[in-house]
Amino acid sequence: MEFPAFFADAPTITLRDPLAAFLGVSTSGVMTYSYTDAVKLAGHSCPTVAGAYLLVRAGLARLYDNDLPERGCVAAYLRDQRDQGTAGVTANIVMLLTGAAPETGFGGIGADRRFSRRDLLHFGAPIDGLLALRRRDTGRGVMLDLDTAGVPAAREMQMLFPRVAASDASEAEQARFGMLWQSRVAQMLIEHADDPDLVQVREWSLAA
Repeated sequence: MEFPAFFADAPTITLRDPLAAFLGVSTSGVMTYSYTDAVKLAGHSCPTVAGAYLLVRAGLARLYDNDLPERGCVAAYLRDQRDQGTAGVTANIVMLLTGAAPETGFGGIGADRRFSRRDLLHFGAPIDGLLALRRRDTGRGVMLDLDTAGVPAAREMQMLFPRVAASDASEAEQARFGMLWQSRVAQMLIEHADDPDLVQVREWSLAA
């Protein structure tokens, strides 16, 4: 499948999955995820997928500083319910990158459920942000939010989107729509990946 060229230039996320090492996937368990991986999981590329990818990237960077993040060692909390808005899409990307899963996740190995990822992804959380992540080993947490106002859609989309959505667009209009749609995603991933106005990160302290 041919993807837009900017996919290859988007930042990657490298982490270590101890379960992968335990099961012999690799000696180190170190894996690198790309935006293409997120797109393959979601089946599409959009500001929600890109935003979720960047949120997790920023959250893991803050939680682990200069250390390699550990997949399966982070609990994730989404503000929205699982069937609300784009929460499901965001949750899928969070699961891919962190390993955190709801009740359907891997239950672990042995009596102590080592490597369990089950019940680490929570919906409808009482948080002041779109997403929050917390390390299971240290308890350190971060609150994450996304503000795409600084990366607006092209004004031309105001005319194109209704026509495309209603299946009234011509072949040329459909192609133009796709180009403009991915152009916005590219701006988020390439020009604004480390923009603190787009991806907002702050410490999330445990309640007293």
